[in-house]
Parts: sequence; structure tokens; C-alpha cells
Amino acid sequence: MRRIITYGTFDLLHYGHINLLRRAKEQGDYLIVALSTDEFNWKEKQKKCYFSYEKRKQLLEAIRYVDLVIPEESWEQKIFDINQYNVDVFVMGNDWEGQFDFLKEKTSSDVVYLERTPEISTTQIKKDLESMGNKIID
Repeated sequence: MRRIITYGTFDLLHYGHINLLRRAKEQGDYLIVALSTDEFNWKEKQKKCYFSYEKRKQLLEAIRYVDLVIPEESWEQKIFDINQYNVDVFVMGNDWEGQFDFLKEKTSSDVVYLERTPEISTTQIKKDLESMGNKIID
């Protein structure tokens, strides 16, 4: 069985996220999503999510491509997760291109960067809502 892992916040879940998850799942048989916790998002990324970790986890668990959701609590946990879950392929969007290449050397996992869906992003959704007078959390 080929295991895949990806990481993200997945706030304001949209079709770009679904495309990424579908294409990640096509890399193998079992997709693990490491979902950024609220604390990690705030402390490390200075992001406050619209939906709580538990709500975002529920949404991801309802997607047919996702087999397991685990918490992402630190930048450093990736090597541990890859080893713990016997991951064969580490997948991220191509906006992270090159930033995780070191995992190829530190683990036996392949690293794949998938093209993002160009016309959609959570940041763009927030900007569009704000321009219509609907303030969303930063």
C-alpha cells in the first residue's frame, strides 16, 4: 500500500483544496492529511482561522479522498510523521516548491509538488468577501 501525506490549514474549504486532495490521493492508496491546529496557525503563521480545528477536521474527514486526519502542531514534525505512518509520498502545493526537498534525503519518501488551482485561494475568498463589505478573520 502506497501512503501519501500532505499538510495544510484547509480553512474555508474550497474546490482548490478538493483538487489538491484528489490529485494527492492519485499518488497512492492511503491519504493522510496533517491539519494545522489553531494554536500552530496562530503561533507560527500568525493566522486565525474562521473555522476551528475540530470543524476543519470534520470537513476533511467527510471527503472521500482523505483516509486519516492528524494534527500538525509544529514545522519540525514532518520527518516524524513520515516515519511514524510509513509514508511513501510527501505532497504539497507548488507554492511550496523546493522547500521540502530535504525530506528526500532524510526519509525514504518521494516529494511531489502539485500545481495549485490558479483561480482560487482562501486568501482570494477573504479579499473578495471584504470587498463586498464582509470582514473575515485575518
